[in-house]
Amino acid sequence: MTARVHVVWTPELLDYDFGPGHPMAPLRLDLTVRLAQSLGLLDLPGVRVVGPAPATDAQLETAHEPAYVAAVRDASDGGPGDPARGIGTEDDPVFPHMHEAAARIVGGSREAALAVWAGRAEHGVNLTGGMHHAMPGAASGFCVYNDAAVAIRALLAAGAERVAYVDVDAHHGDGVQRAFWDDPRVLTVSVHESGATLFPGTGFPDETGGPAAPGTAVNLALPSHTGDAAWLRAVDAVVPPVVRAFAPQVLVTQHGCDTHVEDPIADLDVSVDAQRLVTSWLHDLAHEVCEGRWVALGGGGYAVVDVVPRAWTHLLGIAAHAPVDPATRMPAAWEAQVVELYGREAPGSMSDGATAAWRPWSDGFDPADDVDRAVRATRSAAFPLLGLDPLHD
Repeated sequence: MTARVHVVWTPELLDYDFGPGHPMAPLRLDLTVRLAQSLGLLDLPGVRVVGPAPATDAQLETAHEPAYVAAVRDASDGGPGDPARGIGTEDDPVFPHMHEAAARIVGGSREAALAVWAGRAEHGVNLTGGMHHAMPGAASGFCVYNDAAVAIRALLAAGAERVAYVDVDAHHGDGVQRAFWDDPRVLTVSVHESGATLFPGTGFPDETGGPAAPGTAVNLALPSHTGDAAWLRAVDAVVPPVVRAFAPQVLVTQHGCDTHVEDPIADLDVSVDAQRLVTSWLHDLAHEVCEGRWVALGGGGYAVVDVVPRAWTHLLGIAAHAPVDPATRMPAAWEAQVVELYGREAPGSMSDGATAAWRPWSDGFDPADDVDRAVRATRSAAFPLLGLDPLHD
């Protein structure tokens, strides 16, 4: 039976834990799933919750060097780590069973992607995924294995001829771009805070793909403190046109919610309401272009109580075709759990109270506006390579 949405979840996924004080706190996922359960989303007809097995070494090696996988295994078994490969650094410290925990995330994204491709599910969601910084031979930016790259490689091996990857995390999706830099079958699109002010320091408009795949990397580097209206205008001006032009058979998206104004690591000023709207746009785009084949992944997001649970519960609701009304009050039982765990109150509703209003690009280019200039730079660099007019929709 075809499910409406294949949701990757098991408490074992909380084992991906770099330790106390690390921003990538597994509690953000625990609170998200608790909130989704409290709102009844995981019990809806058509929602299939699947606990994945860890990806095998052979599956990991579709995106990673065998020596790197071996190094992660060694560290997991009590080895000292390998800082030259990013293992045992401040960003990616060694923790017990690190290989198994990271491989389980990959297994979840891979299984979700294949379920969507095979028609066993319309949409797939893995909130623990989106580890977009991991490189073929190194951990990076809290990411040990690159689940998005493995999932896309699995789609290609299963027969997909064109896959689009759209990343709206505050940080550039550098690892996924690297994996498919010279592969004309994969379009990577990243909308992020500029690498001039934020890790990983890449993702500029002139990064447009390798010699065999010109135009298949699209990067929109936004100035710090870009807020709702400008962020929405920028996403709309770039993402839908390039995805439509590429005409993918599957859309894979990364929904890091560290774009939020309260995120402690990045410097964008976006609301949960704007994040919810962009998620709905990407869902609708999958139905328009890919016959609904959509794989949605989590990613960054370090406002553990105030942002992540709400943003990703909205994602689950949209994927289940049961969007949560932003005016919904937080369930009393969930609020009590937050007080018990954190000794503080949670946000009162699923909204920040933002209007998420924006102006379409067709209203005209403002050369005095920093965000408009960033959009123009991206359109000028990438659009002609995809057969699009950079000046007009």
